[in-house]
Amino acid sequence: MKKALFVLLLLAPALAWATKPTASSADYTIAVHVQSSRITLDCSGGLCNWTQELTVLIGGKKYELYAGSVQMDVLRVGNYNARIIKDETTRDYEYARTYEFLFADGKTRQYRVIGESE
Repeated sequence: MKKALFVLLLLAPALAWATKPTASSADYTIAVHVQSSRITLDCSGGLCNWTQELTVLIGGKKYELYAGSVQMDVLRVGNYNARIIKDETTRDYEYARTYEFLFADGKTRQYRVIGESE
């Protein structure tokens, strides 16, 4: 009995670490329509990374979003749910915002706003 308890105590941290909490869809209330998606190679500072750039509609406004260091898969156009995880306004005329998309399999990905138009 003591041996089994000892083994369980040893495995508990590993099991807790392996179970990642899944995102709750109730937190992702922003409707995002992806109009276009492309993969680009960003080479800056001597390093090259594949990045993903999206053109999206959110609340009737057109945005360009960017995700760095992604695998070479194009995100399908269509509708997604998102939430804002960063929204900083240092001046009335500019801001920094990051959205987190929730995908059907429960995975998430962060996209930074790099452009805005009407």
